[in-house]
Amino acid sequence: QVLLVESGGGLVQPGGSLRLSCAASGSTIEIINMAWYRQRPGNKRESVATILSGGATYYADSAKGRFTISRDVAGDMLYLQMNSLNPEDTAVYYCQGRARVKTYWGQGTQVTVSS
Repeated sequence: QVLLVESGGGLVQPGGSLRLSCAASGSTIEIINMAWYRQRPGNKRESVATILSGGATYYADSAKGRFTISRDVAGDMLYLQMNSLNPEDTAVYYCQGRARVKTYWGQGTQVTVSS
């Protein structure tokens, strides 16, 4: 079993930055790839950024050039650096860990972009 806990969300002005963190604990050796998802008000959960076990990264078009996903060497921490935030980035952001037979989710952290 793996527990994922996000932190770092909050209120930020348009144009500002935030860094989200996700701490993984438990049987983290199961985790192969990790990702950030978000769910904007009235919308389905959507992928924001993914990092594979080999380090390759993938971004949604809305995140390209503004967000950076990273993972520490031990694989226990996942980060999302978000720059140039705009109100459309307002959402609950979720950390996801993909194992071979199971997918784990964190509880989410709220990001609000507003002046």
